[in-house]
Amino acid sequence: MLDENKLKEAFPNTTVFKDQNLIATFKAASIPAFLRDWILKKKAGVDGRIHDKDELRQYMNAIIPRREDVLEIKDSARATGASKKFLARIDIRFNVADNHVSFEIPDLGITHSETIVEDYIWERIKDEVVKTSGGWGLVQLGYLPPEKPERPKGKLSLLEYKNFCPYTVNLDAFRNARKNFTIEEWLDVLLGAIDYNPEGYNDWVEKHTMLTRLLPFIEPRINLVELAPKGTGKSYLFGRVGKYGWLVSGGTLSRAKMFFDIAKKQPGLVATKEFVALDEIQSIEFPDPSEMQGALKAYMESGEATFGDKRVVGSAGVILLGNIPQDDMDVTKDMFSSLPVVFHESALLDRFHGFIQGRNIPRMNEKLKINAWALNTEYFSEIMHLMRSQSECLLYRSVVEDLIDYPVGADTRDTEAILRVCTAYLKLFFPHVTSAEMIDVSEFKRYCLRPAVQMRSIIRNQLQLIDPKEYGGKNVAVYSVKERYETA
Repeated sequence: MLDENKLKEAFPNTTVFKDQNLIATFKAASIPAFLRDWILKKKAGVDGRIHDKDELRQYMNAIIPRREDVLEIKDSARATGASKKFLARIDIRFNVADNHVSFEIPDLGITHSETIVEDYIWERIKDEVVKTSGGWGLVQLGYLPPEKPERPKGKLSLLEYKNFCPYTVNLDAFRNARKNFTIEEWLDVLLGAIDYNPEGYNDWVEKHTMLTRLLPFIEPRINLVELAPKGTGKSYLFGRVGKYGWLVSGGTLSRAKMFFDIAKKQPGLVATKEFVALDEIQSIEFPDPSEMQGALKAYMESGEATFGDKRVVGSAGVILLGNIPQDDMDVTKDMFSSLPVVFHESALLDRFHGFIQGRNIPRMNEKLKINAWALNTEYFSEIMHLMRSQSECLLYRSVVEDLIDYPVGADTRDTEAILRVCTAYLKLFFPHVTSAEMIDVSEFKRYCLRPAVQMRSIIRNQLQLIDPKEYGGKNVAVYSVKERYETA
């Protein structure tokens, strides 16, 4: 069991007591985990616990309005010139045709058609906005009445927007804190950070597989497939833990939404998010499957795609999430047969870096719910966000390339997949390792290299089943740690 005093000493300002009863309250209110932990920290007593739940609910209602509160917000903006400040998820766009910036607040039903961001406001807030096109932030609304001919209709205006990031995140401090824990303890720290009780897992393999889901949070353009039984928490992790990714659950997904809307001249999800997770992939419909297939192949290969005269560049990974019965989790069978036709082409599947074996993740149960001190989810999500920067990617990739040896004839896509997954694992499990000499080789092989090879090998195995003429007999080469580090 993880020593909570050790955790609090290593992270004195970024731990929070996660009370399962309170977590259920936040979940019922559809408040994401990263926002929940900020509220818990703000309202908790010196013992880390919240003793007045009624006061907490009042605060939540005041700071995070519900859809039924939207009329009151609009009336306040119109009557007084400014609404109260509140936390909301906001999307901001530049309307080329009308030459103005607009915004929407989906959770309140406020759309782009009824809003405007005046130029003087835009100049003040744009540094908070441009990197994410919005996101969760502290918002204040105003109102501009009709003014013909410039503005024939009244508009809600954005008076204030401050991107939601309540912590000063220092990666060097995080790296130093990691040195206080063994790798086994660190797995438990990470599980607590995403709201899971480490004691609920049977072994390190279950823990490791669960944490593999975090790789797209911490490494750009990592493309994964997870087929798992129902009830293992896929939707929760990808949809509620961080604010930088996007979860698509069923329904219709167009090329315009995913990549670029030519009519609106707006970039899509891959250009504005850190990952795009396609949940319940069997139920997602694509209006033009061949168009989507071509766009995915181009983007997943190089991180960019061209539509007309527009080139879209993104850093988002593409994640396929599907439910599959436990009995069908068999690498000797075609596990992708139930996926939409878009994903039946071997050339597209070859662009996925790895396969997460969801059968290793237990179905959600009460024992897996944390009820203890843990790393703050908001803080941890910001750490993962910063780990995606170019400088951090170069740092950890160089360590991986120094460590790993492989044949000169190894398949290029296999090599890139394994190096990319290893880099993500290194960031997640060994963030304090900044040179090859610093890591325990046996730990690197167990927690990074072997899982990466296995994840890619499953993709390769499925390719052999789907397209035996092209991929038959082509197995993943041998990837190992260089001899000089093995004998050091």
